[in-house]
Amino acid sequence: MTLDPAQFGKVALLLGGQAAEREISLKSGAAVGAALRRAGVDVHDIDPGPDVLEVLRAGGFDRAFIILHGRGGEDGQIQGALECIGLPYTGSGVLGSAIGMDKYRTKLLWAGAGVPTADFVLLHGEDDLAAAAQLGFPLMIKPSQEGSSLGMAKVENATALAVAWRAAAEYDRTVLAERWLPGAEYTCAILGGEALPLIRLETPNAFYDYQAKYFSDTTRYHCPCGLSVAQEAELQALCLRAFDAVGAAGWGRVDFMLDAAGEPKLLEVNTVPGMTDHSLVPMAAKAAGIDFDALCLRILASSLVEGAQ
Repeated sequence: MTLDPAQFGKVALLLGGQAAEREISLKSGAAVGAALRRAGVDVHDIDPGPDVLEVLRAGGFDRAFIILHGRGGEDGQIQGALECIGLPYTGSGVLGSAIGMDKYRTKLLWAGAGVPTADFVLLHGEDDLAAAAQLGFPLMIKPSQEGSSLGMAKVENATALAVAWRAAAEYDRTVLAERWLPGAEYTCAILGGEALPLIRLETPNAFYDYQAKYFSDTTRYHCPCGLSVAQEAELQALCLRAFDAVGAAGWGRVDFMLDAAGEPKLLEVNTVPGMTDHSLVPMAAKAAGIDFDALCLRILASSLVEGAQ
């Protein structure tokens, strides 16, 4: 695919923000901005504040590349604001972003669509901990609307469950307790309606946590993932179905695990995944023969597709 950088016009690269994932967004944005500049795109970094719409209007921008992770950037808020001023943007629209950011509603939607996902209980408060314990230990505890594994913990008993719930509730008033899955963890990057090669994740940590994702040199990434060609294709199709089910578009990532019986259980959708030197979408793209600069251009090209949002 050959893309003329001039067709994008003046591009606002939205990075940073005020969410808990600000640090990662800045790292992702620095990498994306460098790639777009190497490709000849007229791109300008904007760390959005309360006046972001005024800044975008005054700047005469033609489109926006959204690399804001977490709340405010990945949950439909900035997408809705950009639609109000008629500025095209990359990735999923308001609906897909909002649903994808909410792990609880994503799982409800998947369950209704027949997409397999791990058993779960929503924790509104301490009174719900007993229902979570009935799923059986160990459990994974996670904020419903947070990314980068922030606030997540594996718990082995009721005492640890209470502690983990309180910690997760610092990030979000709704917390998920999810049945622990003992199998391998995988991720499926999606670009322009196509599933890229699967990556199998391996970490010595209890799970693929914040440290393992962004800073650890002990995390191992297997691509090829070790599955048969037929099984990988089947799982890629499942991930595309799950991505479409939440209304996501353009680019993103679907994470899943295999249970003890080897059956897939989907975990979540990421509609603005990381683009750092430890990030998974660039790894999958490289395995598909797409270098980082070309990847960034193809993501930016999603802003050209009318109705993609």
